[in-house]
Formats: sequence, C-alpha cells, structure tokens
Amino acid sequence: MTAMHVDSYGSGAPLLLIHGWGMHGGMWGGVAERLAEHFRVLAVDLPGHGFSAGSREWEVGGSHLASHLPLTTHHLLLDSLADQLSAQFDEPLSICGWSLGGQIALRWAMRYPQQIDRLALVASTPCFVRRPGWECAMAAETLAEFAAALQQDYAPTLRRFLALQVRGSERERELLAALRSALMSRGEPDLGALQAGLDILRDCDLRSVLPGIHQPALVIGGERDTLMPPQAAHYLAAQLPNARLALIEGAAHAPFLSHPDEFMEHLMSFLYE
Repeated sequence: MTAMHVDSYGSGAPLLLIHGWGMHGGMWGGVAERLAEHFRVLAVDLPGHGFSAGSREWEVGGSHLASHLPLTTHHLLLDSLADQLSAQFDEPLSICGWSLGGQIALRWAMRYPQQIDRLALVASTPCFVRRPGWECAMAAETLAEFAAALQQDYAPTLRRFLALQVRGSERERELLAALRSALMSRGEPDLGALQAGLDILRDCDLRSVLPGIHQPALVIGGERDTLMPPQAAHYLAAQLPNARLALIEGAAHAPFLSHPDEFMEHLMSFLYE
C-alpha cells in the first residue's frame, strides 16, 4: 500500500482535511492556513489525485472496480479507503470531509470509532443519487451521463463539474476561476480513480449506518448548493445522534472558499466545544 501525499501545517491537535471527488488537498486554500494557527492541519491527496499515486489503491482484491460491480463491492471500496486512511493516520484525530470526502469520513468513523474524535461534514450527503423515498439528490441518469462523458474526454467533464460546484453561489465567476486554477496546480487526476469515485457516489447509500455514528458532528451546507441540497444536510444532521447543522447563506458546494469567514466561525466553534 502506497502512502498518500499529505501537506502538514501548524502544530497541536491533528485535524485531517479530506477533499471531494476529482479534487486534491491543495483545494482547501487559505482555510487550511487559517486552521493551522490552532491545529496541526493534515490535508491529504486521495489516491490518484494531486501528488498521490495512481488508481491502484482504488481496488479491492487486486481487481479494478468497474461500474457493473454490485453495491456490496462498492461498499468494500469505501471500506478499503477508510482502512488505508486509518493505517496512515494511526492517531486519534478530528476529520473535516468535503463532499465525497464526507462519505469517506463517515465510513471511517463507523469502522474505527476510537480513532475519530470529531467529524465536520462539508457539503456532504449520505446518498448522492436519488432513490425511492430519497429525492434530495442527483438523478441517476444525470450521473450516468456524467460518467460516460468522463470516459470520452475527462478534462472538459471536470471543468463542467467545477461549474456545478459554484452554480448559484455569490461571486460565482470569481470562484470558478479560482477552482480551475487550484485543480490543475497538481496535474490531472487519474482517470481510474475518478471513475472509482463516481462508482462510490452512484452506488453507496449510508443512511442506514448514520444512527450508529456517535462522534460529535457538524454538518456544514450551502443554502444554494445544487449538488448536495440543503434537505440532505438537514437529514444528515438529524440522523447522526450527536450532530448540529450550519447552513451558510449565499454559499453553494464549496462554502469554505466562497464564505471562509462564516465557515471558520462555525468550524472553530465546533472544534473548541
């Protein structure tokens, strides 16, 4: 197992930042530096993203996960990522997970509860795709079209995904330019890792495990988020036994970039409780 690349800032109690799909640890920007005034901030690049090795780590049993594999196998993939992170960061810590990073954090907290002190879940959802009785999510057909486009030409597909993340946010155009610049600062992500991440988003449904995750949790959402609607954030906060919700007005899918002051206020208050 290849160690993931980690940027480390500051000193003190450890706080691990886990980025979202297609991104890397450098996307946290100035928020990581501000947090480092109070904590030892660890910003990881997931396998195949940023400076971390390619998609081999997004495998279970030595065989790459294709889109036809069953739901249980995709849960194994999520478990595998949680296991890798747990082995690399083998001390008690707090986690701040963004989008897909939030799903990874939830699975990690479920599998290794003694290792996770606190959970901050940013623009996260327990279930990314619509299912019967779960409408506050992306249509499965939309995600399938996105996955197909990824195989054809993934650079413009990634750019389209960045546009979705800031759609409706205050300072939308400025934010999109900043996201595009930051994303390519560490080169292009691995296509296999991107596809495996989409497989997780398409097939994993963590709603049933939420009541068993007892760590103190903060759910931070953007009121204008079109990828993770506020209703999903409300549900996530209600189902976690020890959670509270903070919705940031005017923010979309990247509230730590669009509204860093409000984001820092909520996160610092939670971490210092």
